[in-house]
Parts: sequence; C-alpha cells; structure tokens
Amino acid sequence: MAAETHLVDVGALFAVAAIAGLLASRIDQSVIPFYIIAGMLSGPYVLGTLDLPALLGTGVLPHGEALALDGQSEFIHLGAELGIVFLLFFLGLEFNLERLLASRHDIGRAGSVDLVINFGAGLLLGFVLFESLLAALLVAGIVYISSSAIITKSLIDLGWIANDEANPLLGTLVYEDLFIAIYLAVVSALVLGGGDVGEALGSIGIAIGFILALLILVQFGTAWFQRSLETDSNEFLVLRALGILVLIAGAALALGVSEAVAAFFVGMAFSATDHVHDLEQLLEPVRDVFAAIFFFWIGLETNPQLFAGVAGLIAVAVIVTTPTKLLSGYLGGRIYDLDERRSLRVGLGMTTRGEFSLIIASIAVAGAGGALSDSIATDIYAFAVGYVLVMSILGTTFMQYADRIEAVLVPRLEARSGAVSSSD
Repeated sequence: MAAETHLVDVGALFAVAAIAGLLASRIDQSVIPFYIIAGMLSGPYVLGTLDLPALLGTGVLPHGEALALDGQSEFIHLGAELGIVFLLFFLGLEFNLERLLASRHDIGRAGSVDLVINFGAGLLLGFVLFESLLAALLVAGIVYISSSAIITKSLIDLGWIANDEANPLLGTLVYEDLFIAIYLAVVSALVLGGGDVGEALGSIGIAIGFILALLILVQFGTAWFQRSLETDSNEFLVLRALGILVLIAGAALALGVSEAVAAFFVGMAFSATDHVHDLEQLLEPVRDVFAAIFFFWIGLETNPQLFAGVAGLIAVAVIVTTPTKLLSGYLGGRIYDLDERRSLRVGLGMTTRGEFSLIIASIAVAGAGGALSDSIATDIYAFAVGYVLVMSILGTTFMQYADRIEAVLVPRLEARSGAVSSSD
C-alpha cells in the first residue's frame, strides 16, 4: 500500500500546484510566490500539525521536528533539483559562449559592483546580527546571491528575456553563479571540515577544475553536441539532451560543484548547435513542471514556526539588502549603457533570493555543534528560509509591477542624471 499512498501524495502535489497556478493567473500575479505559499501550507509544518496528511507523508513531532523523509519526499526533492537544472539550462541556451566572451568586460564590472556592495553589506550585517566571523560569512552569501532560477522564470514569463535589460541581468547572474561555486566549496570546508584550510583548498581546486573542464567542453565540443542531437525523432532528441544534461549536472553535484552552474554550461554548449529552437519547444513544458516542483519544495521546507524568533533579523536584512541590490543592479545597467528605466529594471529583477541561499542555510545546519553552535546554526537556517520567502515574493512583485515603480522613480533618476550632466 505504501507505493499507492506515495502516488496519491505526488498527485496531490501536482493538484495543489495547479490550483495555486490557477489562482495566480486569475488575479494576474506571478505564480512563483503562490507555489511557495501553497507548498508551505501543504507541508508537515502546517497541514501536518492539524492531524491531516501532509504532502510529505509525515507529521510533525511535538517539539517541532519533522519525521523522517520517505519515498515521495525523495521524489519531491529530486524534482526540485531537476527544476533548478532545467531553469539554468534554459538560461545557458539564451547566453552562449560567444555572447559571454563578448560581454566579459561588462559582466566583470557589473558583477564586481554587485559583489562588493552586497557581499560587503552581508558581511557587516552578519557580524552585527550574530557576532561571529563564520556566521557573517554565511549570512553574506545568503543575502548576496540572487535566485537564478526565479529570475530566469520571471524573465521568461514577463517577456523580458528579449529586452535590453536581460543582458545585465543574465550577465550578473552568470558572475554570481561562478562566484558561488567557489564560495560553496570554501564555506563547506570551513563549516563541515571544522576550518580545515587544506580541505577548503582541495574543494576549491575541484570546483575550479570542473568549471574549466566545462568551459573547454563548451568551447571545443560544439561538433559533438551537434552530432549527439542529430535525429528525426523528437523522442530521441529529448532523451539524448536529458541524458547529457542530467548526467553532467549530477556529476557536478557529486563532486561538490553546483548542479545549477553545470546545467548553465551545458545549456551554453547546446546554444551553439542548430537544435536550440527544438530544445526550447520540446523541453519548455518539462522545465515549467519541474520548476513548479522546485518552488513548491521551497514552501514544503519552510517551517513558519521558526520565523517568530528571527522575525526581527529578517526585517533588518530586508530593509538593508533590498536597497543594496536595487543600487548594484541599477549601476550594473548603467555599466551596460542602458537608460534609467532599463537600469532600474535590472535592480528590480536582481532583488529576488532563492535556491543558493537555501543551500547555504543547509550547510549551516549541517555544521551545528561543530564549527557553529546549535543556536546560531538554527537561527541562520530560520533566518535564511524566512528571508528567501520574503525576498522571493518581493522580487517577483517588483518585476510584476515594474511599470508602476518606473513611473514614480524614473523621472527622479532622469532629473538627477540631468543635474549631474549639467554640473559637469
């Protein structure tokens, strides 16, 4: 009977996600926050506390800990991983290697501005909040990294992917994803390895080596990728593409490198072939289904009971880091020679946080009782989940209502720009 119950739970997942999507479309809102909230309400921390079956097939213990995960929860987690892989794969399809190299100077400048402003603000904020250098390093990563998955989904849904503001948005995301691949190797070694510098350097070496191998594959493997998809069957094309994509992403994850970064490079490799249109057309529904699972999973992993103790920390972080992302995004747009309106859109788009922040939070929990005290690790996790939930809703709302925000702010930015020009 267990298998039948698992199938019912997975069916309920898709049904609830479908209802969330219907509600979002009826009121013309971004579907992403609805998926997250639906997952949170359906999970063991809300539905499971009401003596009703939660989607994970578990309840919550009296002291608030979730029961052990089972088959269907593993499916949901795997589906969430695939959601990240597909979203970043499509980002790579839009951002081929030639385009990356042609924009490398702008990407480097805009990404560096983003890093200095937001990672720097995160370090300061983390030290003030937790009075620990290691905790500050974790908080800096949590508030620095924007959500490639959510932003990519929003760019596609809103039609921004073909607009001028897409270039600095995608370029900065590339910079962040490459930086975070190295960052995750470092903090994993420091938190899980008890501060072992040798282990940290080894992890960094593996991450850099894998990324360089992917770059070489993208640069010189175009002919192979082209031949791998030469078929008259849509079925075989999809199977071959998925085999290559998921295998490489899985290998990256097994080596401690972000599967999202690997998927991005695989997408870039395929972008140089003649099959981009076919891949986009055939895999778009698959991408959207697994993306829905990913956002739903964020909600399932969210325990709202933890928010009360860190609500003040979350509020401070939102107040501090929303303006820093708006500023760095706007400056990034100006580096790309965009006007005030398009530059503001870059800032609005970059405010969303998501999957990587949650990964960093999971590293903090894994280090509890070792490099981090139990209380600090728990607080960082609760802070990260609450922060991601707020910023994912805030960021998608910013993008959804960009026109209204622009109507208020763009005239002021143009007036300020004109005043500066006149003084020069």
